[in-house]
Amino acid sequence: MHRPSRRTLLAAALAGLAATVAAGCSVPAPRRTAPAADPAPGKALATGEPGRALLFQIVAHPDDDLYFMNPDAQRLLDAGVPLVSVYVTAGEHTGVNRVAGMPPAAPDRAAYSSARRQGLRQSYAEALGLPRFTPWRRGALALGGGRTAERAVLEHGGRRVELLFLDLPMHTPRRYMALPALWEDRGALELPAHRSAGSPVARSGPYDHDGLVAALTGLLRRYRPTVVHTLDPDPDVQPGDDATRRRNSEQPGYSDHGDHTAVACFSWAALVRWVAEEVRAGAPVPVFAASAFRGYYNRHWPKNLPPGVLAGKAARLVPYGGDPSWACGNPSGCGDYGVGGDRPLTNRKGWVRSTHHRWPGAGPRLAEEPDGRLAAYAVAGLRAVRLRETAPGVWGGPEDLGGGPLAPSLGSAVLPDGRLLLFGVRFAALEGHGGPNRREVVLLEQRSPGGPFLPWRGLGTPDRGAERSRRLGAPVAVAAPDGRVRLYVRNAARGVAERVRAPDGSWGPWRALPGDAVVQDGFAVSADAAGRVHLYAAGRKSVRHWVDGREAPGALPLSGSTVASADGGLYFRAPASARLLGPDGADAGLDGHGEVRAARSGALGTVLLGTDAAGRACVRAGGRLRTRTGGPVAVGAPALHVGARGITVVGLGPDGRPWSWRP
Repeated sequence: MHRPSRRTLLAAALAGLAATVAAGCSVPAPRRTAPAADPAPGKALATGEPGRALLFQIVAHPDDDLYFMNPDAQRLLDAGVPLVSVYVTAGEHTGVNRVAGMPPAAPDRAAYSSARRQGLRQSYAEALGLPRFTPWRRGALALGGGRTAERAVLEHGGRRVELLFLDLPMHTPRRYMALPALWEDRGALELPAHRSAGSPVARSGPYDHDGLVAALTGLLRRYRPTVVHTLDPDPDVQPGDDATRRRNSEQPGYSDHGDHTAVACFSWAALVRWVAEEVRAGAPVPVFAASAFRGYYNRHWPKNLPPGVLAGKAARLVPYGGDPSWACGNPSGCGDYGVGGDRPLTNRKGWVRSTHHRWPGAGPRLAEEPDGRLAAYAVAGLRAVRLRETAPGVWGGPEDLGGGPLAPSLGSAVLPDGRLLLFGVRFAALEGHGGPNRREVVLLEQRSPGGPFLPWRGLGTPDRGAERSRRLGAPVAVAAPDGRVRLYVRNAARGVAERVRAPDGSWGPWRALPGDAVVQDGFAVSADAAGRVHLYAAGRKSVRHWVDGREAPGALPLSGSTVASADGGLYFRAPASARLLGPDGADAGLDGHGEVRAARSGALGTVLLGTDAAGRACVRAGGRLRTRTGGPVAVGAPALHVGARGITVVGLGPDGRPWSWRP
């Protein structure tokens, strides 16, 4: 047997370390212990003032918010919700601000960073309805630990945007990808702050791993957001050759930029720490809705934004990209020129043409209590909460059910005896410093209909290993007429995994559903009149369909991502289309964008709930379309209930409070 040399072994070890760093966040042994999340229920919840809302975004680079978080962020801003956007890196990259058709300019990292900030100010000025060159109020914000952020504020018509720049470098002389290295660092790595040209910040201290988590936690504590947007901490597996990966700026094996993943991991670590420190100090749990957005994933799947929504999203990138001929008043440049004009729509990568949530289905889950009133279940402050009607359409305060830290989406199923099962994805570990990073499926089972719950129980994952557990999708479940509960999640192979609960309450093992399907998250499941369970998932070439866990024969059309099901039938939207199509391929009469809910009503037939191009809730029932024209916007997808009281739609507003609508 050939014995490898020391040089070979050292090279292999270094290659393994490089692969771990490039993958964003990963596994070995932690250097320190952060404040631990407490999953026990019964904590006090800080509900805040009615109507008080704030959107807080954390991204890696200038433009991540515009490419990946709109139209969601723009709709909240249009509704009057103040916005604070945090940019962790300086966005300096190579320092070359490329102009189409012109030879590359000399690298100037400080100037390129400044030009990108100018582009953001131009974009958000127009988003507020102001001229793009409107002056902002700029200054410095102390973050503690000797660190300082650049701050820019603009207000108009009662709306407010605040931009914060932490100025960590994208690259260092020794490490090309600085942020992934900082997330994994087990030693004393520090990244010096990068000063942008013309910045009001004269000097800022360096960041180590804990310093960045502390800075983000401090900002969360300062602003106390009610809605938080982050990038994707657990990007999709993406096989491919190295040349293609480099051309698309993706990390090895995954469909996203390494900075996006690392910053998302830092963001979720800060959210966990914020909640844990508040609880440890005896304060109520801060109530906020968190959502993570896919990044370069958008390139690899059918596009899901219809033309009208896409035009609005792309319009925010045009002023960001700017043009060298503009007289914006910034000597370093008037935008990120490679993004200006029509380039967002003509770029072969197509990032702007889709918006995907990492865990689809965020929003309330509804159950009818024994007395006929509704209960809504959701994730708030990274914990499960229950809200109950005190009268039809009138809601009481939230009750903490614990379980955290949880991903934003819950699945649910109602047993034949009326008891509720809730399913979530838990951040079982999120250490950094090369420490554990795991996800798991968890279950909360009700003791009696409308009553208290048993302790949280772990259901494991369909994939072995911490790294593969991070690819878990949002849980979807249904109670079949035979008493079994079928639970489905997307697995690391981008297929579907199933676990079945028997009528006696015992759970079978995880198993992958048959077939070679590669599908998107956001499954739709329902039982038909014969009691068979139908599962639909949007694939790369068609919608895939299983019946009672077996792949159904026949080809179905292609969907951009939206699938819904009632009585075993499929509802979907073709790629880049606003039109919802029904089981026979005919127009279902519910044009719009985003997720759709479907339910069966004996008197009205199939009832459909969706959102129109403006983000307003719409219901199609009995041949009529009704649109909700007032009240707070919904954060996440609103929920649909069809019962003795008729049709009820329930959503969560930006202030964390539920609203009801009976169309």
